[in-house]
Amino acid sequence: MKSEMEYLTIALPKGKLFGLSANLLEKIGYTAEGLSDKSRKLIISNEEKKIRFIVSKTADVPTYVEYGAADIGVIGKDVLLETEKDVYELLDMGFGKCHLMMAVPKAEKRAKLMDYNHTRVATKFPHIAEKFFRQQGMQMEYIKLNGSIELGPIVGLSESIVDIVETGTTLRENDLEEIVSIQEATARLIANRVSFKLKFDRIHRLVEDLRQVLEAEAAK
Repeated sequence: MKSEMEYLTIALPKGKLFGLSANLLEKIGYTAEGLSDKSRKLIISNEEKKIRFIVSKTADVPTYVEYGAADIGVIGKDVLLETEKDVYELLDMGFGKCHLMMAVPKAEKRAKLMDYNHTRVATKFPHIAEKFFRQQGMQMEYIKLNGSIELGPIVGLSESIVDIVETGTTLRENDLEEIVSIQEATARLIANRVSFKLKFDRIHRLVEDLRQVLEAEAAK
C-alpha cells in the first residue's frame, strides 16, 4: 500500500487528445520512456519520478479515474458530461476544442426546433441529448451509435443527429446542417476523489504547474 502511494497514475486517452496531453505534461516533467498511444504496454512507468501512465480508449478514462485505478486523467468535457462519473474536475486544459450540436439533412430542415419533437435522433451522447431536449420540452427517440453518426439521417435511421463538431467539414460533405449548438467542450484534467485527498500536495503542484504553462502559452 505504501509503495502504491508513492506513485501518481495518470490515464490518457488514445487518439487526438493523447499527443496534446502528453506534450503538455512533458513540459512540467511528467513523462516516461516509450510513452505512446501506439504502445502495446498497458502501463508505462517512470520509476525515477514514480509516475505511471495508463493509455486507454477515450470512453474508459473517466472509469479508471472514478474507481481509483488512475489518480488523474485527461478527458474531453463531452465524454465527462455523457458518462457522469463521480470525479473532480480540476482544470480546463484549453485544447481539443469542439462543440456538441444537433444537425439535420439540409433538404429536410424544418422551421423550428420544436418541429422535430417526437422524432428519432442518432447520437453517441444519449444522456447529453436527452437532457438538452427535455429542457426544450421535447420528447425524442434516441438511437445510440458508436460509428459514423452522420449516416443515421442519410439511411433513414433517424431524422437528426447529436454529435461533436470541430470544423463542420464532415457535415458539409454529407449535406447536413447544424441547427442548434448544445455544449462547448475542451479537454479537462480530472481526479479521483480519494486520490485528490491522499495525494493532494503532488496533484495540486501538478495542476498549478500546468496552469502556469497554459497561461504562458496563452500570453504568447
